[in-house]
Amino acid sequence: MDLISRIQNLAKDFHPEIAACRRYLHANPELSFKEYNTQAFIWSELEKIGVNKKQKIAETGIVALIEGKNPQSKTIALRADMDALPIQETNNVEYKSKNAGVMHACGHDVHSSCLLGVARILNELKENFKGTFKLIFQPGEEKLPGGASLMIKEGVLQNPSPSEVLGQHVMPLIETGKVGFRSGVYMASTDEIYVTVKGKGGHGAMPHLTIDPVLITSHMLVALQQVVSRNANPIMPSVLSFGKVIANGATNVIPDTVYLEGTFRTP
Repeated sequence: MDLISRIQNLAKDFHPEIAACRRYLHANPELSFKEYNTQAFIWSELEKIGVNKKQKIAETGIVALIEGKNPQSKTIALRADMDALPIQETNNVEYKSKNAGVMHACGHDVHSSCLLGVARILNELKENFKGTFKLIFQPGEEKLPGGASLMIKEGVLQNPSPSEVLGQHVMPLIETGKVGFRSGVYMASTDEIYVTVKGKGGHGAMPHLTIDPVLITSHMLVALQQVVSRNANPIMPSVLSFGKVIANGATNVIPDTVYLEGTFRTP
């Protein structure tokens, strides 16, 4: 049997176990830099597989090695992220998040599970390849300064140094069973935006006595969309989005402040 067929057969054989890993991680999500249970689970799964060369890094991250023949000849790193988002899950599935206000809404449960699946396959086939695969389970992808920067500072790309780093990201728009590739820039860089609009609150029945930050904010949100559409080259994709708006007044009370959180993504 050729190597590709062996990989495909192993992937099929391991699929139920990897699906179970994904469902466990989805049901037990943890926020950025708090992935202690996630780290323990991934560590135990690597133990089951028989991956002995591993260490904890950046507090809640893991780096592991799977060595083939002549392990010094080349090193390729494979990376997956681990953290979830501060979102309340409303899906009605048996593996729904058990942690209130925390959800794997960005697919990091899938990424980590897939890397565990790759680890299983590579460990089975280590007599069939030369070099070393470095497995990187990264914490804190969703929060600055980012777990990748902390892992790099602690030497994740050294001893051995990989010639390349490969990662993946789920994309629901791509048909199941297919993967997407492109040359050049693919995923965007991101900046976080935090804005506080300060006004003067008061009773909703007397708006003329206030400086209404809610109304000001509504104008800002509409106007800010033109920052991208009228300042960025349309050939170069850019996205400005606000996902959190807090005006903590009442039905008849205009608050003093409105708080915004958003993201700006560029190539």
